[in-house]
Amino acid sequence: MRFDLRVAAALALGLVWAAPALADGGNSGGNKTTCPPGEVYDARSMQCVKQKSGILPDKELAQYAYALAKAERYAEAIKVLHLMKRPNTAEALNYRGYATRHLGRLDEGIGYYKRSVALNPRYAQVREYLGEAYVLKGDMAHAEEQLRVIKTICGSGCEAYAHLAAAIADEQDIAY
Repeated sequence: MRFDLRVAAALALGLVWAAPALADGGNSGGNKTTCPPGEVYDARSMQCVKQKSGILPDKELAQYAYALAKAERYAEAIKVLHLMKRPNTAEALNYRGYATRHLGRLDEGIGYYKRSVALNPRYAQVREYLGEAYVLKGDMAHAEEQLRVIKTICGSGCEAYAHLAAAIADEQDIAY
């Protein structure tokens, strides 16, 4: 299986490098990560506005939180997720898990990922992040299980598969 993962990772990473993701999740309309702490990006007005509950629709808050997390502003991302009226969506829980994991609270992050999976078992990105968390724990069996599930969701050419396959291959290189 080790050889298969390396080949898949190499092929899939070629696809990922060919189409890099934007910091704002692929949405146009400005750089969401330039708002100062305490403000959120409003895509309608294309400007930063003061954070408060109800200031933006939940979907926009979740997307902004993810952009902050990808910019390594994890604690701020979690604060934005707290502004959501309905914070228990698959996406919001995934982003909360991502930010929490990167703050060093790995088991707590895994808990959020599992809650996200329970809401949407076919959400490939959360499977990727859950698998990466298992790699960090050294639980390669569970990481490889997530990789197999991703393959049933979007095949071996999708970004989620490529990233997790690469993380698994990297960990196996270190172990040998």
